Amino acid sequence: MSLVMTLIAGAGAEQFLPDVVASIAGTLHAQPDWLAPSRACDLAFDGIDPKVAESAARRAIGGASIDVVVQSAAGRRKRVFVADLESTIIENEMLDELAEFVGLREHVGEITRRAMNGEIDFAAALRERVGLLKGLPETILAEATQRIRLMPGARALVATLRAAGVVTALVSSGFTVFAEPIATELGFDRLVANRLDILDGRIVGTVAMPIVTRETKRDTLIALAGECGVPIEATLAAGDGANDLPMLQAAGLGVAFHAKPAVAAAARSRIDHADLTALLYVQGYREGEIVVPSN
Repeated sequence: MSLVMTLIAGAGAEQFLPDVVASIAGTLHAQPDWLAPSRACDLAFDGIDPKVAESAARRAIGGASIDVVVQSAAGRRKRVFVADLESTIIENEMLDELAEFVGLREHVGEITRRAMNGEIDFAAALRERVGLLKGLPETILAEATQRIRLMPGARALVATLRAAGVVTALVSSGFTVFAEPIATELGFDRLVANRLDILDGRIVGTVAMPIVTRETKRDTLIALAGECGVPIEATLAAGDGANDLPMLQAAGLGVAFHAKPAVAAAARSRIDHADLTALLYVQGYREGEIVVPSN
């Protein structure tokens, strides 16, 4: 089977990538194919176990902020993309942001961390965190929305995939009040997210059923592929938390993006350092093909 290794430099590691590529190319007897100068490079090879090749690459990388993904060379460009929202498409965890209004950011953030690392049940953790917001005025949702920070590379990623005809979906265990503006702004085709119960202008402290779970995310990916007539091998998924793992494991290419330790360890592919344009490079997109929106 023909394989391809993609090496991508994180911020500040561009100066190290050429030497790392040269070292690994010698080991794999491969000719470097630069997708973006000093930023992303492909090495095509065969006859070497992919896990062995990846391990050799990580030894060569050492402590440099360089990502490596090894996969089959066939069918790299995916036709369906499903992404998590929080800590993936945006930098924030929005329940943590809301908790700051009641002085509980550190407490809620620790619950979030444990849930995303798979240490505690996600649905129970969601209910616990939302319950702490009971009685807050609905107006704080708009205030929290102003804090949203897009993950670097998010605009270019979605714009490039859409230009290539890829069907895109945002599937979040967060809330529609935050997910809808981002889905609209970036141009996602579909959105699945939870709804926060509001009554008389105040947060009730409960989540409308059904709750978006890890199974919901996986099932959305599978259903969307079926609806589009796309084999599961032609799907791409990205997320950071334990509730994303079933989706990542079901996808043709599932990428743990800046993920929690337990998720990064369990996922077949991961991006630890680079921004979201890495998801384009691992599909073989070249720098000149990446769409950079003006806004």
